[in-house]
Amino acid sequence: MANITTQQLAELIVGVARAQQAIVDAAESQKAGFKSGHLAPALDYAAKSRVTTRPLTLQEFPARVLLQCMGRAGPNVEQLTRDLEALLGGHVATPAAPAPTAAIPATPAGGTQSLDMT
Repeated sequence: MANITTQQLAELIVGVARAQQAIVDAAESQKAGFKSGHLAPALDYAAKSRVTTRPLTLQEFPARVLLQCMGRAGPNVEQLTRDLEALLGGHVATPAAPAPTAAIPATPAGGTQSLDMT
């Protein structure tokens, strides 16, 4: 069995999130407002993105990656790799600055993206 690196795992999770994004886009094209009216609140709940008082967990990680895929800039694989390394290494992961989305202004040049969606 091959050993998978944290970088490869991050890329795999991004690939799964992009496949999920394709399903979301298909649903949105069939019913306008699905993404913002139905999916976004449920996904925010799954990602626990409004709870800023506790550290990121592996259970919330995939939902947060999907939230990043739904944003304008998309996921930052390098930041995801660092977050995964912290989570898998047993360190407490404190997400960095929020990822830019349609409702949140873009991160200044040189800024980092993370899974903190607040």
